[in-house]
Amino acid sequence: MGTMNHLQSRIPPALVLLLLSPMIAELLSGSAPPLEFFNPIAFALLVSLYGSGAILMRELMVRWGKGYASLLLLGAAYGIIEEGLMVKSFFDPAWPDLGFLGIFGHWIGVNWVWAEMLTIYHAVFSITIPVLLVELAYPSLRKEHWVSNRTLGFFATLLVGVSFLGFFALTPYYPPVPHYTSAVLLVLLLIFLAWKVPPDYGMHGSKQLYRPIYFWAAGFLGTLAFFLIFWLLPFFLPFPVLMMLSGALLVSGFARFLKGFDWRGYNNLHRFALASGGLSLFILLAPLQEIDKTRIDNPQGMGIVGLIFLSGLLLFWWRIRQRMRDRRTIMVWS
Repeated sequence: MGTMNHLQSRIPPALVLLLLSPMIAELLSGSAPPLEFFNPIAFALLVSLYGSGAILMRELMVRWGKGYASLLLLGAAYGIIEEGLMVKSFFDPAWPDLGFLGIFGHWIGVNWVWAEMLTIYHAVFSITIPVLLVELAYPSLRKEHWVSNRTLGFFATLLVGVSFLGFFALTPYYPPVPHYTSAVLLVLLLIFLAWKVPPDYGMHGSKQLYRPIYFWAAGFLGTLAFFLIFWLLPFFLPFPVLMMLSGALLVSGFARFLKGFDWRGYNNLHRFALASGGLSLFILLAPLQEIDKTRIDNPQGMGIVGLIFLSGLLLFWWRIRQRMRDRRTIMVWS
């Protein structure tokens, strides 16, 4: 335990978040397998984009004195910045990753199903889960600033800069001005709502927390349902509006489930279980991606990525359990 504390004192939490966000959103998910992710140019771009976005949104949450409901809204704003404003995949019907969703749900120049899916994805996996895990790793710094105002300005400038670079360099497609303006306004609206939402929103439920394993299962099943809805349901439910409604119902239902519990007090293991459950599907699928013959990229090394993340989460779980035992010991002797 002393070694872990010494390591944490030597590695700034902002640096961990800078790297963890793209590693979860791109590497573990398989969107950018190891050979692509660790290409020096791609690595620099992904860290600049995801890392600066995660740090910026987390610092806004802390500086405003808000909670995770605010962070989710800020994460949704980040998703629109990346997918709507930078890569323009919300509008471009020929964006390479769209596949069937470039046709299904495309209406008046917007990929509606894709836009909903990616906004939810980035809010949860690119921003909220990485921030939650790093805050659990540095519990004494959870409510403190991790970067100075000048450094925060640097990351904000970096996010804007890499977004402009992506806008002009990635594809020759440019969305209509009204569409793009609407995306900008939606980003500003989400940031405003994140600033206005009460700090303790969703924290005062009436039910006592279940055992952590139930929250791990909720995270796992929620992630599974998310991908089943957006990647499988379109083949069985040929109505984009109904499919988008299914996605919205999943989000609202999951939020209502979590809001039913009293999250005040010491519940780090429950928060960790929820986040690790959400990542467990990616870990399970990681080695299977290596044998996927339909992929046009090279998924070699995904099995190792999954194993590393699994080992890291198990070690992290053990560490949190040790903290809980130490805390109980202190309470007994105090």
